[in-house]
Amino acid sequence: MIVLGIETSCDETGVALYDSEVGLRAHALFSQVEIHAEYGGVVPEIASRDHVRKLLPLINQCLENADLTRADIDAVAYTAGPGLIGALLVGTATGRSIAMALDRPALAVHHMEGHLLAPMLEADPPEVPFVALLVSGGHSMLVEVRAIGEYRILGETLDDAAGEAFDKTAKLLGLGYPGGPALAKLAKQGDEKRFSFPRPMTNKPGLDFSFSGLKTHTRNLWLNSEQDETTQADIAAGFQLAVVDTLVIKCRRAMQHTRAPQLIIAGGVGANLALREALQQAGKKHGWKVSYPRLEFCTDNGAMIAFAGCQRLMAGEHTGPGLQAFARWPLDQLPPLGATA
Repeated sequence: MIVLGIETSCDETGVALYDSEVGLRAHALFSQVEIHAEYGGVVPEIASRDHVRKLLPLINQCLENADLTRADIDAVAYTAGPGLIGALLVGTATGRSIAMALDRPALAVHHMEGHLLAPMLEADPPEVPFVALLVSGGHSMLVEVRAIGEYRILGETLDDAAGEAFDKTAKLLGLGYPGGPALAKLAKQGDEKRFSFPRPMTNKPGLDFSFSGLKTHTRNLWLNSEQDETTQADIAAGFQLAVVDTLVIKCRRAMQHTRAPQLIIAGGVGANLALREALQQAGKKHGWKVSYPRLEFCTDNGAMIAFAGCQRLMAGEHTGPGLQAFARWPLDQLPPLGATA
């Protein structure tokens, strides 16, 4: 089965072709970072309009790279949520239109399930069961994955997600957009021990996250310090260490709680090298394996949607007629594998 995957949940237009027999045939991505940099963050209307411009050319590019035609597509999978509703509707309308024109089944895919399964695109995919740390601009959660389609949320963010805290702190420090990578780069030059930062909610039991207090602490520290380049780098380093330490502590608790043999990290913040190194060290110390998708599949992409969609389509699922997209869509509302929407 050859599945066309479409991802338009936010500010990246992703397209891929996944073959159930041979794996990923082609994928293409257009990032809107430069478009939104002028505004210091994603402008939903601009994001939607750019998806309209880029989506069909990217689909054609993927087909050409894979040496396929539209007639070779067996099914279409598209992100239906969560995300920016206007952006989601672009991918939803396009995906359903292509499926209808070709008389092929279509499937609405949960964006976070795509991230959960992204490491399975690798040559050495993780085996279930495992625990997944999903960390991005909009989500921070720990999920126990017992099987594809069988998920249990162990903990999630109560306010700002880790990626959102990175971006807002970077903006506070005057680092521009996108903030997360800029802050991580600056942190390499700083003294992470100069200032004291809290590790939020680590002194309480449970696996939920909260980064709003850390963000406020950082803001007060910056406003009450000499705002020079050295202080800027030291605050970036201390802030990053606090986020990494918090995530590692929560992951260690989740692994102890579930006794899972493997931890995977997915989502945009999963590209943070300091976080990867810290979790790798924790895994070696405590006896569990740590896996990641390649860097290009940490951020939003069409390959993860094509793969996740393929698993459900092969189990007989499809989405009924009509255009539905969901700005909010709790992961635990996903039906078990094989249910028909």
